[in-house]
Amino acid sequence: MNDFLKMDVQEEMAEFWQEETAIGVVEIILILVVLISLVLIFKKQLTALVRGIFAQINSAASGIY
Repeated sequence: MNDFLKMDVQEEMAEFWQEETAIGVVEIILILVVLISLVLIFKKQLTALVRGIFAQINSAASGIY
């Protein structure tokens, strides 16, 4: 009887994983929408940050050469 119960649980788990695949796609799409929205909202700040980082890299690199 224990083997029968174990097989039933395994079958239920397999069915559960097969049913839940679409939810992962929806979650990924929502995460991408949030990230793109944040980039659009903070575009000026991100651009200034990246330019500052590259300016520091260039000044440090010019000291090496």
